[in-house]
Amino acid sequence: MTDRILVTGSNGMLGGALVRRLAANGHKVRGLDLRATPGSHEMEECFVGDVRDESLMAKAVAGADAVVHCAAALPSYPDEQIRSVIVGGTRNVLEAAYRANVPRVVQISSTAVYGLPKLVPTPESHPRSPVDVYSGAKASAEEVGEEFRDRGQCLSILRPKTFLGPGRLGLFAMLFEWADEGRNFPVLGRGDVRIQMLDIEDLVDAVVLALRGPEHRVSGTFNIGAERFGTIREDFQAVLDAAGHGRRIVSLPAKPALTALRMLERARLSPVYGRLLHKLLADSYVSVDLAREQLGFRPQRSNQDAILRTFAWWREERDANQARGSGATSKDAWRQGALALTKAFF
Repeated sequence: MTDRILVTGSNGMLGGALVRRLAANGHKVRGLDLRATPGSHEMEECFVGDVRDESLMAKAVAGADAVVHCAAALPSYPDEQIRSVIVGGTRNVLEAAYRANVPRVVQISSTAVYGLPKLVPTPESHPRSPVDVYSGAKASAEEVGEEFRDRGQCLSILRPKTFLGPGRLGLFAMLFEWADEGRNFPVLGRGDVRIQMLDIEDLVDAVVLALRGPEHRVSGTFNIGAERFGTIREDFQAVLDAAGHGRRIVSLPAKPALTALRMLERARLSPVYGRLLHKLLADSYVSVDLAREQLGFRPQRSNQDAILRTFAWWREERDANQARGSGATSKDAWRQGALALTKAFF
């Protein structure tokens, strides 16, 4: 594996986990984030700033053997900020790495680029079909990455499913909070759709494999997800069971609930965005065959392993986690808005 590695978004959930793993493996790690990174003693150097800052990126990549580009914007951000950070930021990072002759780059994308595919399991060959600003920005950022790959850059683009683990909150904080309070939890329709997720440590494994493998095998685009997963009802019920209150998953009529959630989203009274609503109504999982064959990827944890591990961490850090309500990052609990008022019915 390469020696000196720059991680953008080093204060994020993925970036932080990756910094810890790489440092533990004896590598010299640099971080770059908008905020100073806790535990920066694990790094050789920590740069505080924006991935869109050309001069900062030039300094950060100087002498690096690899770059892992994790920094991004969430779907909840303003549209122009999403495009600017994800597309413009990616171009700036890759341009800086290319000019500095960095031998290897790993770019973190998303299975969101497929939009709402009807083909499952979805292979990497499936067309990019973005359906909103976020998925469109991720798709455009991949096109930027492919430009640099065509210019000779060894570039791995990883498309992870939604990943979980200690440090992840976002919308999952709502499930964890309701379960801990002894409430039932609603799902759209019967909840029998199969939604693939991913444990953060398995994603870190995939990044490490992309950094370590021979160029002819790793320079490509790869889906990353759990190999063992069930239905939304099964996975969410596992959390309610772990909470120990005997509560159950409750089915809501899909069409009326979807209409209500759309109205709340438009009124900015709900954090549940449109693509997520549609994704919860149909099977959503990808093939990881290519990552298995090319990278040697072998995910160790199932959906339930990942979600229960995250719930256990949430309960241990309950007070601190409930205070993290800005929704600015995946490490924050997203504000429930009007959905919090529905607790009384469950």
